[in-house]
Formats: sequence, C-alpha cells, structure tokens
Amino acid sequence: MEIAVCDNDENIRDDIARLISRQKPEASLHVFDSKDKLLRSGVHFSVVFLDVKGVSGMEIARELRRREEEWRSPRSVLVFITGYREYMEEAFDVMAFYYLLKPIDTDKFSNVLERACREAEGNEAQEERYLMFKASGTTVRLALKEILFIESSGKKVIVHAGSETYEVYGTMEGMEEETGETFYRSHRCFLVNMAKIASYKANTIYLENGQSVLLSRQKYADFVKKYMRYAAEQGGKSA
Repeated sequence: MEIAVCDNDENIRDDIARLISRQKPEASLHVFDSKDKLLRSGVHFSVVFLDVKGVSGMEIARELRRREEEWRSPRSVLVFITGYREYMEEAFDVMAFYYLLKPIDTDKFSNVLERACREAEGNEAQEERYLMFKASGTTVRLALKEILFIESSGKKVIVHAGSETYEVYGTMEGMEEETGETFYRSHRCFLVNMAKIASYKANTIYLENGQSVLLSRQKYADFVKKYMRYAAEQGGKSA
C-alpha cells in the first residue's frame, strides 16, 4: 500500500510519518513538504494525508480526483489535516474520508489510519473486478467500481457508469449474481453499488453524482443492516 503525507510543517510531517511507520510498517511511505512535489511524484497513492490551507490545498485534492478519473485508477482515500474548521464543508466536495484538526490526537489518528487503509483496500479490491457484457454489438469490460447502479428495462438492463449508459440483454437476477455482495437490490428495478452511496432515506438512495434510485419500503430494514455492515467493513463510513 502506498501512503503519502504532505505538510509543509516539518514537525507535523515527521510526527505523522512516525505514527504511520509504527502502525503500518509494511506500507510504502512517501513524505512531501509541498503539494507540487506530491503531484510531480506521478505515484497513485492508496491513502493521502494532506495539509489543507486555503484554496491551494483544495485545488490539489481536486487535481488528484481529476487524475483518478483520467487514469481510471482506484480512488485515493483523502484525509485532510488542518487547523482551520472552515474548510470542512469543502472537504465533502472532493469526497474526503476524514478531517483531522491540528494538533493531532494520537489515538484518533491511529483509528483514522486503520479505517482509511481498510477503505483503500476495499476500493482497490473492487477495481480488480469487472463486468463483461455486449452492448450495441460491442463487448464491454467494465470495472465494478465505475458502475453507479443498474436498472431494469423490459427484457434489457441499463448499466449506469458515470456519464455513460449501456443497454444490455439480461436480467436483474443475473446482474445481481455477477456484481456480488458490494451491490444491493434496493428495488425490483434497481441494483445499486454500495460504494457509490452518499445518503439515503426511507424510500430513496442518493448517489455520489447526485442521481438517486428507489428503495423499496419492504427492503428498508434489510438495506440498512447490510449497508451498515458494508460501511463498517470498509472503514466506518456511513450515510
């Protein structure tokens, strides 16, 4: 696992690196004193501890997210480190995993590091799994991590992946079997990727890109149970 620490405060930087080395000695640790050096490294990091000071820190986070989309790489787990609470709301725009305030609490850091590594492992595991299907006469090999949800449409199913949609001959039952336990059949017409869920309420599941799918009233309790278990396994993320 590749872990990056980027902070221009030498003491903070060294403290975080020491804590990571002690807790995750098997990880490949990269330490940067500037955000430009982080970007120039060209390495895809599983977990990034990033100092956020004003606009520049958020711009770096957005650039990391842009690169992930361009390179089709697993999403890095971003943990922001800052002394400024006012950037907390912006952290959600780049899907930050956690927001640590300075000075760093050792026990809290240890817990966040463990959860962040589990989240990264989940992201990378889903990256390795693919769905194969034919759409408009072309065979498509699509990583599960790219799929938002699948919906039923007569004798076909529609696979929604970012801005792309694919119409495929098949059944929801077949897709449910192929996608596995990280997807949930929230309604007879919808199969949702739990990694893409942003929030939910009694009859609706909202996804990270702003789209939503139906949640059957009869399935609500079962969904909450399975999503909470999934979230705990992925590091404690919940809706």
